[in-house]
Amino acid sequence: MLGKILLFPVMGPISGLMWIGEQIQERTNTEFDAQENLNKQLLSLQLSFDIGEISEEEFEEREEELLLRIQALEEQAQLEAQSLEDEEYEEDEEEEVEETYFIPESEEPKVLVADAFRGNQQYEDNENLVLSP
Repeated sequence: MLGKILLFPVMGPISGLMWIGEQIQERTNTEFDAQENLNKQLLSLQLSFDIGEISEEEFEEREEELLLRIQALEEQAQLEAQSLEDEEYEEDEEEEVEETYFIPESEEPKVLVADAFRGNQQYEDNENLVLSP
């Protein structure tokens, strides 16, 4: 008892994850079993028709029912898978954060290309400045 209390902070989350895993496994087995049972019933129905135990009309009615059930199970599984993917996609979108980087403007005076070639000479009178192509 004392060991459980002392190890609860560590074992509590692990036990919770194991329980969730067991629940998922149980549900998966149930769904798989349901679809497997429907497929077995369909095969049994086909054999009964081939042997001649049931009429063609009865076979077609029961086959349609079974196929509709199988189709409903498959659609349900697809919807659940899609909803899980949508939830994961939404979580990924929420985690993405746009980071904005600000580049501080330097305090140094900007040097023009023309000034760099002339050795940083400052001209007070711009009228005498000739630009060549």
